[in-house]
Amino acid sequence: MNEMDDLPFTGLKVLDISQGVAGPHCGMLLARHGASVVKLEPLAGDWGRQVGKSYGDNCAYGMAFNRGKRSLALDLKNPDGKRIALDLANAADVVIENNRPGVTARLGLGYDTVRQANPEVVYLSITGFGQTGPNAHLPATDSVMQAFSGLMSANKDAAGLPQRINLLAIDVVTGLYGFQAVAPALYRRAMKGGGTHIRTSLMEAIGAFQSAKMIEFELEKGKMPPLGVPVAMFEAKDGYLNINGRRDAHFAALCQVVGLSELAGDPKYRTIAARMQNEDELMPQLRLAVGKMTVAELSKALSAADVLFAPVQDYGAYFQSEHVREVEAVRWITQSGVGRIPMPVIPGIRPPREGDPMVHAPHLGEHSREILAELGHSDRQIDDLAAKGAIGLFERRETAA
Repeated sequence: MNEMDDLPFTGLKVLDISQGVAGPHCGMLLARHGASVVKLEPLAGDWGRQVGKSYGDNCAYGMAFNRGKRSLALDLKNPDGKRIALDLANAADVVIENNRPGVTARLGLGYDTVRQANPEVVYLSITGFGQTGPNAHLPATDSVMQAFSGLMSANKDAAGLPQRINLLAIDVVTGLYGFQAVAPALYRRAMKGGGTHIRTSLMEAIGAFQSAKMIEFELEKGKMPPLGVPVAMFEAKDGYLNINGRRDAHFAALCQVVGLSELAGDPKYRTIAARMQNEDELMPQLRLAVGKMTVAELSKALSAADVLFAPVQDYGAYFQSEHVREVEAVRWITQSGVGRIPMPVIPGIRPPREGDPMVHAPHLGEHSREILAELGHSDRQIDDLAAKGAIGLFERRETAA
């Protein structure tokens, strides 16, 4: 039996019109669960191919969130291109788009158009601020929404300066929420019939993600109390550790490790509530004591004392971690035109391996000819469409890794 036959979404057809990260992430998860995903992108390519540094016609985010798809380069403003796109949408089980409100409809691929010929379609629309409201038509990116949503204010540095998380966290989270909305919609369709239009946004996704912090903000009248004390990053002699000594037993063990055992019995620090109340007095004492020890000394002692901690390490150290290597949490595959790249395992999905088409990120227009042939176009017709500027055909230009 073909391994693809055992995946839950085998046979499902997905048209992914989205660009960037949020929509493509949802499409990638559908692909990794077995769906046949056509990534429809402009002749110049999805702008998500150029987030950060580019490697040929790909980038790290593009490779992470477009693997397992087939790329069709197509001009939606060209009448022939528009007809091809509508044919694909009318045959799709799922359509994903993330343009500003009304844009996809003006291109002839909006939900109201698609459902006329395809009433069973599960149609996912992702926007920045939502479909309505005063901000609906404003441009929104991950960094914009990190500021707007309050996430930066919850991530202040020691000086109180709001900080941006240095990865596209909101886009990634939105893709996850999009996938978890599409999956039950497909189940409902299978059980009861009928398609649906799912509308979500970066703003709603990061709001849901921050639910606990928002509730806490309201109850604490705008203050952001710590999860516990001590729960913080500490500087040792030769590096940094994150230590969680929130629980009473862990706090007492931490005090023993760093030579401050008398603090554990002090009424000002004996309980969780007391430590939170006296954080400003406690933390400098702990930081000074931790700073006298090396990361290795602390790691050995904290492990023996069963205190929650981890050295702060970069991705290279994570890749080389004995534990990560033992459980194979990161696999390594070769991406054409780029070389060998790490591919972290996605929970619940079969691990990636070399040569698996499910982990290949397509080049721009790599599958244009193949997809159009499946729609019944001859090679001659495909070449004619390319000559008219309706589609783009991939030209292989391998680059050194």
